[in-house]
Amino acid sequence: MLVLFPVCLYLLACTEAPEAQAELVLGTVCTINLYEEGSPQVYGTLFSRLRAIETTMSVTMADTAVDRINQNAGIQPVPVPPDLIEVLDQAIRYAVLSEGAFDPTVGPLVQRWAIGSEHPRIPEPAEIEATLSLINWQDLVIDHDAATVFLRRSGMALDLGAIAKGYAADEMVKILQNARIKRAIIDLGGNIFAYGAKQNGLPWRIGVQNPLDARGTYLGVLAVQHKSVVTSGVYERYAEINGKRYHHILSTQDGYPVYNGLLSVTIIADHSIDADALSTSVFALGYEKGRALVESLNPIEAIFVFEDKRIQCTSGALAWFTLSDSQFSLMP
Repeated sequence: MLVLFPVCLYLLACTEAPEAQAELVLGTVCTINLYEEGSPQVYGTLFSRLRAIETTMSVTMADTAVDRINQNAGIQPVPVPPDLIEVLDQAIRYAVLSEGAFDPTVGPLVQRWAIGSEHPRIPEPAEIEATLSLINWQDLVIDHDAATVFLRRSGMALDLGAIAKGYAADEMVKILQNARIKRAIIDLGGNIFAYGAKQNGLPWRIGVQNPLDARGTYLGVLAVQHKSVVTSGVYERYAEINGKRYHHILSTQDGYPVYNGLLSVTIIADHSIDADALSTSVFALGYEKGRALVESLNPIEAIFVFEDKRIQCTSGALAWFTLSDSQFSLMP
């Protein structure tokens, strides 16, 4: 999700070498900066792993494992690699925790709206109702012994857009740890992992996007080290249809974009898969239920930005976040 402005990259780019490496993968521009410890070998390993994840989990590429599962919905189980089972296990975990606000079987609804594609549309009410009947994570069957995945009903479809990049960022961290890299910034299209600390031992400074302004304009700064920061918001992907804006965060309850007074939710976590899944789950749940979920998952923290320009933070996030835009009010 292209949602964060990594301030540190812009502050340090002119003074530190080598330059970051970037590649179009996972449907977005993925940028990794290993600074003075960068080497072609480590960068090659990192991007090779990203491409492998894409060829397993992409819903837009043909003949990925996810595509095969979707093509065989209601027909037969599909053999899949271990990493996909790992991601689906976590997806089900968050489906349970969010009471279905997060659901990896949301694919048919995403396809109907097609927000972010060249041909977005507003589905008819009857079409939405029929589509909602196909969304149910409990009809996702994972056979761990046989290493297969099965969608019970024809027409069902997986979409891992709200969790796969988080998993990929954590896989980058594992590679860096094995290579004994001391510090890095991983930016997978806005899924940020601030790995280690800056060269002087200070935390990384990650800007949180102002959802009412141009991309790269931030309302405040997070000072963190060895944390993942991921935001979901109404400004990330949207379509203008008949003069109205429809964003991409869809409700699994009524089938329409979620409008609950929130503009964005930023999650700060030790693991990017948690930050990724929770940013969508918590936004969909709304402030009260979303905050309760975050606070039940210590040490995960959250920043909530409201339409009326209020900002609410969980207690731990307040220790890291500094508001810089006077248009917004940080509430106690």
